[in-house]
Amino acid sequence: MGLFRKKKKNAPFASNAFQKTLHKNLEFTAVEQYKLLRTNLDFTLPEGEACPVIGVTSSMRGEGKSTTAINLSYVLAEKGSKVLLIDGDLRIPSVAKKMGINSSMGLTDILMGKGAQISDFQSELLNNWYILPSGEIPPNPSELLGSNRMESVLSGLREKFDYIIIDLPPVNIVSDAVSISSLITGMIVVIREDYTEKKDLEHCFRQLNLSNVNILGCVMNESKNEGGSYSKYKKYKYYKQAPYGETN
Repeated sequence: MGLFRKKKKNAPFASNAFQKTLHKNLEFTAVEQYKLLRTNLDFTLPEGEACPVIGVTSSMRGEGKSTTAINLSYVLAEKGSKVLLIDGDLRIPSVAKKMGINSSMGLTDILMGKGAQISDFQSELLNNWYILPSGEIPPNPSELLGSNRMESVLSGLREKFDYIIIDLPPVNIVSDAVSISSLITGMIVVIREDYTEKKDLEHCFRQLNLSNVNILGCVMNESKNEGGSYSKYKKYKYYKQAPYGETN
């Protein structure tokens, strides 16, 4: 079984990655924390926003941003919202690999007007969950994400969905996440406990603040607090008071 309604034969599950990634296959504590993340977004998103566009990033690679983006989009769809997950990491995309789906068509094809339709990317797990892979890796990811074409595409998609979640590259490695900042409602920053360096996180927040990014909050991935939960969501102001969050 594939996640796309079309091209089923070309998009088999990568079962090992899928079983380790999607919220529905994880332990109870992890499931509850993703639901908590969904609930807390209601308190941080601007009131009356028709279709929030939420970026998910991190300071460095390996902190779990892609897994967080996948599961956040899934729990939002699970509650009944129509949700689009976009793999906006146009340098090292991983959403398609994690979900075991065909990545030959995706975001870059839509941006370049190559005939891809968003209806082609409807998930079979939930009929209100759409997963848009990166597509072909372009030579100019940062310029493409911040382009007028991207703005136009997002504007059209916002009329079709309740939420749009975009998995973005790490802030400290490339400028892609910053380049799209004016087109999104806000950003979630993923932190991995016992992995993320304080100086890296400080630099990440500094870059986001300089670009006037609305930081919605942080996800503490692989947190060992409170019984070893898989991921934690806290408001950004909490991290400003914690060791990681001395961003001023």
